[in-house]
Amino acid sequence: MPRRVAPDGVDSTGLMRDVFLERVYPNGASSVRYYRLIVAGLVCGASLARAQNAAAPTSRIVVTPAAHTVVAGESLQLHAQLFDAAGKEVPNAKITFRPAGAPFEGTVDSLGMVHSGATGTLAVTAIALLPGEKPVVSRFEIAMVPGPAAHIVISPRPTRLLPGQRLRLGAAVFSSANDQRADRVQWTSSSPNVVRVGADGALQAVRAGRATVTATGGAASAALAVEVVAENVASIEVQPASVEVRTGDVVRFKTVVKDAAGREIAGLTPSWLFTPGKGIIDPDGAFVAYEPGSYQVTANFGSRSADASILAADRDVKRPVRVVGKLLRTAFPTSEVWIHPNGNVAYLGTHLGGDRVYAVDISNPANPVVVDSIVVNAREINDMMTTPDGNYMVLTREGADNRKNGIVIADTHDPLHPKQISEFTDGVTAGVHSTFILRQPKYGTHIFLTNDGTGALHVIDINDPYHPKQVATWAPRQSEAGRMLHDIDVQDGLLYGSWWNDGLVILDVGNGIKGGTPSSPKFVAQYKYDLNALYRSVEQEGGKGFIRGTHTAWRYKQYVLIADEVFGNDAAAKLFNWSPSRAHGRLQVLDVSDIEHPRPVAWYEPEYGGVHNVWVAGDTLYMGAYNAGFHAFDLSGELRGDLKAQGREIAEFMPTDPGAKVPNAAMTWGVVVNKKDGLAYVNDFNSGLWALRIEPKPKPVP
Repeated sequence: MPRRVAPDGVDSTGLMRDVFLERVYPNGASSVRYYRLIVAGLVCGASLARAQNAAAPTSRIVVTPAAHTVVAGESLQLHAQLFDAAGKEVPNAKITFRPAGAPFEGTVDSLGMVHSGATGTLAVTAIALLPGEKPVVSRFEIAMVPGPAAHIVISPRPTRLLPGQRLRLGAAVFSSANDQRADRVQWTSSSPNVVRVGADGALQAVRAGRATVTATGGAASAALAVEVVAENVASIEVQPASVEVRTGDVVRFKTVVKDAAGREIAGLTPSWLFTPGKGIIDPDGAFVAYEPGSYQVTANFGSRSADASILAADRDVKRPVRVVGKLLRTAFPTSEVWIHPNGNVAYLGTHLGGDRVYAVDISNPANPVVVDSIVVNAREINDMMTTPDGNYMVLTREGADNRKNGIVIADTHDPLHPKQISEFTDGVTAGVHSTFILRQPKYGTHIFLTNDGTGALHVIDINDPYHPKQVATWAPRQSEAGRMLHDIDVQDGLLYGSWWNDGLVILDVGNGIKGGTPSSPKFVAQYKYDLNALYRSVEQEGGKGFIRGTHTAWRYKQYVLIADEVFGNDAAAKLFNWSPSRAHGRLQVLDVSDIEHPRPVAWYEPEYGGVHNVWVAGDTLYMGAYNAGFHAFDLSGELRGDLKAQGREIAEFMPTDPGAKVPNAAMTWGVVVNKKDGLAYVNDFNSGLWALRIEPKPKPVP
């Protein structure tokens, strides 16, 4: 969950008090990265609207430049003038600018300087004050757009075709910051008598020869060399010719094309088709059936084709869920849960004014009991984690009244009675949202943490937990505007950072592939995608400038699972009033077999709900899906396509209760699987902690 700060309210004129702005901007504009700003922006917007209605109806503010557009990563200076009913400028008006929502992608200061950190929308309010008069208010939006076209990616990339073949090419245009653009691409062929290409990328091989197909968008272009071979094709075979699978299994088809002499013609690229239409096949011939039944896969080479048959059975992984125990919490919303390595103690974080972590005895999971708590100066404790031996715990702090947030380190030798032994605040006083503890034989124990104020990664040496010391910081770009590190996962010396607008960033912090260490992180790869296009429909809930970003990541085998956090503006306001709220968001599965070039291969998106935190144990993915509740998925085998549609969902459960603070409304944040008993401990924002068991598959009735 993105961080927030609590506003001090709205004064009699409907303007946010200066003390609120001081709290919002404790370290300058870079500190404005908080969910609570949505609430403040909505409250302020409503009050300003009332103030505007009370003002002279013909007074107006004119903001220049008239085109409110700025390139992501650049700045824009706004200017404003107040005009009276006669159209004359009012010379003594004092005009200030303020954000009108949650500026996750950029910032604006009181003098109208806009710093754009990422593509998106920045809502701004201009306020004109005159002595003894009601304020005049104008709300407008700054469009933060991609920079000029810098490069184009063509896909698929066929290299050898037979005469008569047809393929559809696609092209994506990107800026130098890898922001995707919406340019209309122009296609040309160097030899139309060899290869023709239409305005929509439809390619046709005409006759033998060589040609270069070029895609152009803006000043960028990309070329694809294509050879059309005039081979005397005698046979085409699709392998395997026949196969039986379960839904969700990936079948990799290939073609063997031979000439009249029986020699294989290598390198040809077919068009892949299948029927019926409930599945997916990629340009590389990877096929997945979504529903049980018979399928026919066809490899087409223009005038020639060949088929293969697939019989798909139901994946049959559905299993019942049983509630073993629950612990309802009503004093504060529940944030994260962590299980002590002994398997007998759970730690629960608190939100919305929460200043403590509860120590819960789960030795009898049917009856979880709060035994003790560690209380710190905070209004939100979002994350906590123990060292692998369980002797120490780190917890994050946000919203401290003295603005000394950072982290607290506790002694957990007695797991049910954690005791604070030290803290670390240097450079991270704006708040820490998430943290990860890594112990490596070569380098010892380090904490990797997020910085609410700058969006940077900080690395803290806790080989002496009583005296933590910082050894490194790292950020994906220099500009702090729109830069936010939300969550961290570290596996095998590789750090997977969920950098919100900058997507997934992979760093070497001890693996060695780039020479990285905890004190000297090295860049490995980045996966950045178009959040604006992916969640455009969410604008219907409260307008533009809504919450969306790369929220969390988890390495599993050759994949990285990343989840987005998405809330419309109205929904975010409801969430932080502890009211029923709707989330959105997608889980993406990235193939990182080539670690320097992550590529998306599969996904899951709830019909009603989002995806928050995830946990993988064995080949099972466990997730908190906000108001979609708890879900578990089968990840066995290769992953391609829509995980839900292909029947990989094992179980689902709605952790709701009429006695909860928000009755009968799920807002499930995540889950941790206890190695001791195999139970899924599910933390729900609205209701508390649930211990769930996924039961074995029922035996058939004789």
